[in-house]
Amino acid sequence: MAPAASTSSSACPSAPDLKGANAPLPADLPISSFLCEPNAYLSSNVEETHSGGHGGSLSRTNKNNVGIFHDESVKRQAYYDNSCIDGAHPANGHCEGSNSDDLLRRSNENQCIQTDLKPGLNLHSFQNGNDDAGTFILGRNMHHDCLSITEPDIDDESTGDKEAYMAGVLARYRRTLVDRTKYHLGYPYNLDFDYGALAQLQHFSINNLGDPFIESNYGVHSRQFEVGVLDWFARLWELEKDEYWGYITNCGTEGNLHGILVGREVFPDGILYASCESHYSVFKAARMYRMDVVKVATLVSGEIDCVDLKRKLEERKDKPAILNVNIGTTVKGAVDDLDLVITTLQEVGFTENQFFIHCDGALFGLMMPFVKKAPKVSFKKPIGSVSVSGHKFVGCPMPCGVQITRMEHINVLSRNVEYLASRDATIMGSRNGHAPLFLWYTLNRKGYRGFQKEVQRCLRNAHYLKSRLHDAGFGVMLNELSSTVVFERPQDEAFVRKWQLACQGDIAHAVVMPSVTTEKLDNFVEELIESRARCFEGGKVVVPCVASAIGEENCACSKHCAS
Repeated sequence: MAPAASTSSSACPSAPDLKGANAPLPADLPISSFLCEPNAYLSSNVEETHSGGHGGSLSRTNKNNVGIFHDESVKRQAYYDNSCIDGAHPANGHCEGSNSDDLLRRSNENQCIQTDLKPGLNLHSFQNGNDDAGTFILGRNMHHDCLSITEPDIDDESTGDKEAYMAGVLARYRRTLVDRTKYHLGYPYNLDFDYGALAQLQHFSINNLGDPFIESNYGVHSRQFEVGVLDWFARLWELEKDEYWGYITNCGTEGNLHGILVGREVFPDGILYASCESHYSVFKAARMYRMDVVKVATLVSGEIDCVDLKRKLEERKDKPAILNVNIGTTVKGAVDDLDLVITTLQEVGFTENQFFIHCDGALFGLMMPFVKKAPKVSFKKPIGSVSVSGHKFVGCPMPCGVQITRMEHINVLSRNVEYLASRDATIMGSRNGHAPLFLWYTLNRKGYRGFQKEVQRCLRNAHYLKSRLHDAGFGVMLNELSSTVVFERPQDEAFVRKWQLACQGDIAHAVVMPSVTTEKLDNFVEELIESRARCFEGGKVVVPCVASAIGEENCACSKHCAS
């Protein structure tokens, strides 16, 4: 990655006099207690020591701090009123309190938070000169702002005090969710849904134990809905009812874990190949199953580099190949060319009984079938499994997913379970029986035509966002088949946190989902422009070079924009 341009934050106006603003600060209080960056201390040199287990003490000695509160009154307010921007305890550099939203607003108005370190990076690796260690430290300690569970008082049943307290907590939490939903743009979740009709079923403990196609002794299940959903996806990916097996997973990661497990069981000595921009769950699977894994280079777009894939396949052609093909990468939304991957395997000499392909279609696996001229993901091609997430484009309110594989492969996993009076080939034992209801409900309401309209709107709005950012002078990239808009990483971490942006290195992205309107995109772009201007003296913006991340043709820095 090209290094970010060096910048200087503008001076912050004086904050209003706050409660506790004139109280003396503890002499030994580290100045890092006022850092506003959400995930890690913004210091170029940090030493930390831990003691105790959960909730144990944590102390840090900080040097050369950057990105701190500039105004003394804000410092005192943050410490004494427990209300600094990040929402945890001052001992961890974060606080919580009723004024946190107000402080976040003031921080957005008054200052830009900057750092030369990536949020969350293990700062010890930088001390040791290991700049690309890429390891992470834990974020804030949630014990400091958890909602404790307390024993009811003896007279609670008669007074109702506890019920009133809990009702108040839940009401405040709902208001928080409403507010955070307004500024949700960095993660691929469709928040546009209404499942009020299913409220009547929330009083039941619905559990789809074991194989969805075999009823167990547990009668409170939703298998009839689950199989209906699986049939819908099997038709979408062109696999007959008697030729597929699948189940509704608890998340997209479980779909990857299952697909790669099937590949490993089919080829116990197989080598896993995955592009370096594959989802982290793919490499988690390799660790869990103790598989040999080969990372394949990618193009600037994020798509797998089949030239590098071919070279690495040729070096290991004595062993079967298990491949993860991305139908939309996590950061750039790039779609691997499935046909080219298959051709590459054949050119190296792999026959269909020597490779297994799992398609990770977490987000775009459901969008691609409705995009004109998009390459088709189909079981008529020599693929072994496909997985998608149900809480992303579909808009299920709880994490879930769908995993489909060929019936011929599943026997290597399936085992009889006498306790259930069933068979099981899933990753999990108990499975959420409510998720199939939500998926069944929305698939019936929208149908193929409904999803097609939503896909077209998402792609149209993604191009709109790209144009707005380009016209505003930002480096920006949008892959042809994607609704993930990639742009230069904002230097104001408070802005990143407010809009819940996903960042990697020098870039960030916004994922345009059905719930994202052009009005929201306009607000985002306008705030981003204002945020960037605050990060430079006199508002004289220096655009960073992100050519290595998104390509020279998409970079807006002075060097590449001029060329």
